[in-house]
Amino acid sequence: MRAVVLRDGQLTVRETPDPVPGPGELLLRTLSTAICASDVHFMDHPEVVNDGTGRFVYDPDRDIVLGHEFVGEVVAHGPGCAGTFPVGTRVTAMPILLVNGGLTGTKVIGQHPEAPGSFGELLLVSEAMARAVPEGVSSDAAALVDAFAVGEFYVRSSRIVPGEIPIVIGAGAIGLSTVAALMARGIDPVIVSDRKPERLRLAADAFGAHLLVNPDERSPFDLWRQTAAARAVTTPAVVFECVGAPGIVQHIVDSCDMWTRVHAAGGWYTGDQLSCTTATHKGVTIQFGGGPHPEDWYGTLDAIIAGRLDPLPSVGEVIGLDDVPAALDRARRSEGPPRIVIHPNG
Repeated sequence: MRAVVLRDGQLTVRETPDPVPGPGELLLRTLSTAICASDVHFMDHPEVVNDGTGRFVYDPDRDIVLGHEFVGEVVAHGPGCAGTFPVGTRVTAMPILLVNGGLTGTKVIGQHPEAPGSFGELLLVSEAMARAVPEGVSSDAAALVDAFAVGEFYVRSSRIVPGEIPIVIGAGAIGLSTVAALMARGIDPVIVSDRKPERLRLAADAFGAHLLVNPDERSPFDLWRQTAAARAVTTPAVVFECVGAPGIVQHIVDSCDMWTRVHAAGGWYTGDQLSCTTATHKGVTIQFGGGPHPEDWYGTLDAIIAGRLDPLPSVGEVIGLDDVPAALDRARRSEGPPRIVIHPNG
């Protein structure tokens, strides 16, 4: 098959062997997939990726096909499949390939040489993890489930309720997914902070954010204080960090008020430092990582299927395989639209 192949630190678009479905696996023809910041993190930080769990493996001497957000058409079944999804069925799945049905581990699709991802014409998924995409549902929309499930996870974990005022730091893919999850819960107002005017407009016009702020012009915490005072809100802020830049959590801790809850959804692979003393004095609660869980992932898929969530406004470009290396490099520089969708088979 033709694919975007990572080998020895270099990306090339070329032929690589077709994946062969093992027991309980489906072979898919990739219809739609999306670029994620995690693809860049995987390429750039192998020292973090090879964490000893076996789920992620960066081997410079083996072909790795990236991509973990996808919709594909079933073209073949591995041994022992139940036949739940006949050939021709459109499916998506959490990007986890089960080893021996999950009894002896998992491999993350697109981040392991033995779990080729969706930046190729073909990919493998575990039948047990797959879900059908009904007729009438856009393949591009369903391919965006993974990122929107991240926002759903952090908002669900925050236990935010109407009357509390959240601040979403960053209006990229994860920030927009967080806004969508907050709006689904009737949270009003939602404050969004970003340096890019076009992303702020998208957060408001397409996903419903109420108050927008450029942090170079005004602190989002000052806006929060003004808004809380006007609404007589006495509960602390709920902050969703959706950037992932070193130093940003410390900046939030330094800027926020007492008892603020911070959910670090951005994620970063470089080292960082945090003053526990400052956080302790302010009574700040900080949550790192851990999601999305299956209930968030499949719940987000259900919301897209039912029409309660439309992730497509986050898509700014649709490209082919040949354009992927350049698009990933732009993602590395935080350039381009929040989401870029790829059609590997044209």
